[in-house]
Amino acid sequence: MSNGPKADVVALAQALIRCPSVTPVDAGAQEVLAVALEQAGFETYHLPFSERDTDEVHNLVARIGAQGPHLCFAGHTDVVPPGDEADWLHPPFGAVIDNGVLYGRGACDMKGAVAAFTAAALDWVAEHETAGRALPGSLSFLITGDEEGPAINGTRKVLEWMADNGHVPDACIVGEPSCAEELGDTIKNGRRGSLNLFIECQGVQGHTAYPEKAVNPVHALARLVHHMTENPLDDGTDFFQPSSVQFSTFDVGNPATNVIPERARATCNIRFNTRHTPASLRRWAEELATRVQHETGARFFMTMAVSGESFITEGGTLIEVMTEAVRAETGLTPRLSTGGGTSDARFIKDYCPVAEFGLVNATIHQINERVLVEDLKRLQRIYRRMMDLFFARAASS
Repeated sequence: MSNGPKADVVALAQALIRCPSVTPVDAGAQEVLAVALEQAGFETYHLPFSERDTDEVHNLVARIGAQGPHLCFAGHTDVVPPGDEADWLHPPFGAVIDNGVLYGRGACDMKGAVAAFTAAALDWVAEHETAGRALPGSLSFLITGDEEGPAINGTRKVLEWMADNGHVPDACIVGEPSCAEELGDTIKNGRRGSLNLFIECQGVQGHTAYPEKAVNPVHALARLVHHMTENPLDDGTDFFQPSSVQFSTFDVGNPATNVIPERARATCNIRFNTRHTPASLRRWAEELATRVQHETGARFFMTMAVSGESFITEGGTLIEVMTEAVRAETGLTPRLSTGGGTSDARFIKDYCPVAEFGLVNATIHQINERVLVEDLKRLQRIYRRMMDLFFARAASS
C-alpha cells in the first residue's frame, strides 16, 4: 500500500471547476485531465461525437497498461448551469476554498471525484515506476461531456468505440456522488430503470351543454391516470424500492370554457425495478388504455422513450473491494443502494460489472455546490485503496 497520496487532488479539482463546462461545452476540462494523464504515461484518445441536429460532445478515453485485469473509472466533466451567479457565496467557476470548503459548480457532481480518481491513478503509476515494478494490469478512464445532457453522444458511443478497439474493462467504478450524509455511507450497486410514456387521448369535440353529442377526452384520460396510479406496480425487491408511476403533465390547451376539446395529452414517468421491463410496462399501460377506450369511446395513442433499464450488481470482486476500501479509510460499512435517478452506469452494465461511489450528494445541482477539502483527500485515498485491492484480488484468483 502507498505511503500516502502525493498528487494534488485539490489543485486538480480547482482546475476542473474553473472550466465552465456546462453541457455540452467542454471549456478545456478534458484537456486538463489529458495533460495530467499523458505526463504519467497514459495513452489518451479524444472522441468527439455528434449526430444531425445535436451538439458535438467531447469525450476522453485514457489508458495505461495493455494487459488484464483492466479497471476503469467512468465520470463526466460536464455540469448543469449555475443559475443566478449573484446568489452564489463565491463565483460558481471560481473554485474558491473558504474555511476548508471548496465551492463551485461540479465540486460534487462530479469534478471532485474525477480529480480524486485521477490523483489516485497518478500516485499508483508513480509508485510502481519508483519501485521499478511493472503495473499489475490496466487502468483506464472513460470521461464524457454529455452525462448531464441527453446522453446521446457520450458514454454509450464511447463504450462502442472501446469495444471496437480492445478497451473493454473487466470492472468499472463510476464516480457519481453516491453518499447521503457522510463520505463512505453508500455505494450504489444498481439503478432503477426510467421511461416516459407520452399519452394522447382523442375524443369528439362538442358543446359542454350537449355532452351526449361529444366524447370528452379529459374525462377518459383522467380515468386512465387513475387506473395507472391507484395501485402500486409492486412492493419492491431485496435491492429495490417499489416502482413509481408519476404523471408530470396533463395538457388540453383549450381556451374556451364551453367547448369539450378533441384531444388531451399527458406525460408519465415510471421508475421501475427489475420486476419489469420497458416492454412489460408499455403492455400494462396499453391494456389499461384499452379498457378505458371500451368504457368511454375515446381513443388512445401512446409512445415511449426509455432512459435506462434497471440493473443490479449483487456482489463479486468489485463490490467486495469497494466496500473494503471504504471501510478501511472511513470506518464505515457502506450500505448498498439503488435509489436516485439514472447515471451512465446504465450503459456500462452491458459491458462489465459496475458500481458507483463518490462524494456526498447534499449540494449537487444547487446554488453554492460545495465539498469539504478533507473529503476530496479522503476520496483520493479510498480510490487508491480500491485500485490496490482490485489488482491484488485479481492476482490471487
